[in-house]
Amino acid sequence: MAYIIAEPCIGTKDTTCVDVCPVDCIHPAKGRTYDDGRPTFDEVPQLYIDPTECIDCGAGVPVCPVTANFPLDDLPEKWHSYIETNKNYVDGGKFQPDKYQKAGS
Repeated sequence: MAYIIAEPCIGTKDTTCVDVCPVDCIHPAKGRTYDDGRPTFDEVPQLYIDPTECIDCGAGVPVCPVTANFPLDDLPEKWHSYIETNKNYVDGGKFQPDKYQKAGS
């Protein structure tokens, strides 16, 4: 199951979730540049989770000070647009639906 970072992260970009992530799947990291041209930390309004790197451990959920990190199945409906926002960052705007399947789909 994918995890999505939603609206409460905008403007905050607290990196506590990045610090506890065991596989560095939350992007962009402070001070990191990306060979694939993805925007850097200072160029984006929020953080994003790459579902191809995420191991679904959920470590970032309880540490988020603004409650912005959700398992896809628990994402409040009012923030479903953030699924697409995350896809656009991670996939460079190329939709890859197999990465974002809800449990049981």
